[in-house]
Amino acid sequence: MRYISTRGEAPALGFEDVLLTGLASDGGLYVPESLPHFSLEEIRSWRGLSYSELAFRVMHPFVDDAIPADDFRAMLEETYDVFAHQAVAPLVQLDTNEWVLELFRGPTLAFKDFALQLLGRLLDYVLEKRKQHVVIMGATSGDTGSAAIEGCRRCEHVDIFILHPYQRVSEVQRRQMTTVLGDNIHNIAVKGNFDDCQRMVKESFGDQSFLGGKTQLAAVNSINWARIMAQIVYYFQASLALGGPDRSMAFSVPTGNFGDIFAGYLAKKMGLPISQLVIATNRNDILHRFMSGNRYEQHKLEHTLSPSMDIMVSSNFERLLFDLHGRDGAAVKSLLENASKGPVSIEDYRWRHARKLFDSDAVDDKTTCDTIREIYEQNEYLLDPHTAIGVRAARNCRRDNAIPMITLGTAHPAKFPDAIAESGLSVEPQLPPHMADLFEREERYTVLDNDVQGVQDFIARHWKNA
Repeated sequence: MRYISTRGEAPALGFEDVLLTGLASDGGLYVPESLPHFSLEEIRSWRGLSYSELAFRVMHPFVDDAIPADDFRAMLEETYDVFAHQAVAPLVQLDTNEWVLELFRGPTLAFKDFALQLLGRLLDYVLEKRKQHVVIMGATSGDTGSAAIEGCRRCEHVDIFILHPYQRVSEVQRRQMTTVLGDNIHNIAVKGNFDDCQRMVKESFGDQSFLGGKTQLAAVNSINWARIMAQIVYYFQASLALGGPDRSMAFSVPTGNFGDIFAGYLAKKMGLPISQLVIATNRNDILHRFMSGNRYEQHKLEHTLSPSMDIMVSSNFERLLFDLHGRDGAAVKSLLENASKGPVSIEDYRWRHARKLFDSDAVDDKTTCDTIREIYEQNEYLLDPHTAIGVRAARNCRRDNAIPMITLGTAHPAKFPDAIAESGLSVEPQLPPHMADLFEREERYTVLDNDVQGVQDFIARHWKNA
């Protein structure tokens, strides 16, 4: 399996190099040169498999011979054994043919655990094999940071630097990152927003000279292909649980950076019958404005009750644009260069092709709270604000009531008590036992100005062998 850049100029790489590289040298994102495709008969034969075995069947073609099959299978079993539910990703029914796929049963209570628990193990395996040390640099709008730290903190060959927007993540999200203390763990609160943090990461990957040639950066954000690869699996798992592949499914995905829903798009291309993918966003609605009106234009980023989606520069959208443009890297590069200067659109026939699968909706804070309250009153089931946006968007955009609609439940409601309180409910979401003392733990983080040079200087001074 080889991987190519969405901008067409970087050399093709194997799985190990893509795992460690993050951004391609031309600024693009890596995607497989070709996708595996599974027949309906093969998918049907996977019914009843454990989550880890299903993950092996779906992901092994992407890893190919980079990791022996037995080692990869054992790694997956270890990864998903730490989840708090035997099903790993259980389904909960809300109404007739309407479901929530609970993706928050991992150690940090967010869907990011599915990929980042695996990513830490993949990095450890490859770096031990190569006797190499790397510096992980990542940006988080709330959940990636804690999942990355939890997944990678035991890795012997990494230092971890996670950037989060200062005072723009929930307190639970912040404490999940900043209370994991270790010599190789560094949390940086940037006086800016998530897009500022993400920009710094991309700039740093583009020019790593601040590390003095002594090490290299590795990515944990969803620009890393391994993140996308791991998220494809639960689309197959949910479909198989509800009668797939003999019936089609629809999914509603709360998304800001487009990685989680891009995984659903890939699942369809790999042979899973999916009739509809709903892009569910908040007021930071650049993806909705594009999908509903073919206009990609950045607005000012707003702070909302769903902070993990407070993103305006949607990195993984580039991967979809690459496919929509017939995998023409030059066309994608030109389009994104123009997008940095003002609004852009794509050819109408390309946009209409995307609309055959994708719908979208933008949900404001009031409607988010109304949805949390409504679902609780109907089912005594508590949604976090991101999942609530997914449920509302699913109901607003649903094309066919006969097709199961599955909303991805991306985070535990206890991570967002302010949104629950604002919904008017008297119920207080409780953290699970392993986090019961979260507010009593010591915190450690550094506040830095919104300046890439200052952040790079901090990393250069503090990584283990600096």
